[in-house]
Amino acid sequence: MQGPEPETGRHSSAETDIRRRLLPRFIGSLAILGLLLGLTLGRAFKPEVTQLERVEAQGDRLVLWFNRAPQQTAEHRDGALAFVFDARVEATQGRLQLAGRPVNWRLQKTPAGAVLHFVATRPLKGEWQGAWVDGQWRLSIDLHEG
Repeated sequence: MQGPEPETGRHSSAETDIRRRLLPRFIGSLAILGLLLGLTLGRAFKPEVTQLERVEAQGDRLVLWFNRAPQQTAEHRDGALAFVFDARVEATQGRLQLAGRPVNWRLQKTPAGAVLHFVATRPLKGEWQGAWVDGQWRLSIDLHEG
């Protein structure tokens, strides 16, 4: 029996396969590439945010101008008329005249978009009409006493 000899470059165990070490890196690279590609495509095809551009009071009518058609609903809340929009707005308020009586309106931001309230001494009813005019969405709200 001989004692231990210095190693001569030979090993008793087989070398680890280099492909086994590169596989997690390769899969990680594919995951990062897929994430970046998805973010890029998501930003490219993301729809434009609906933006309120201006508000005009015309007699017993309020006209709202948007850059594109918003989702909208009308509600009656505690005797007041409210319109809910899925759009980005700046908070504003004003006053209309309906049959010689004042009607106050207020446009407020909400987490879901915007709410337009009409408040008067008498119950209100409203009808809205939307149409494309000169490349902008024109929403006209006509008020009458209910």
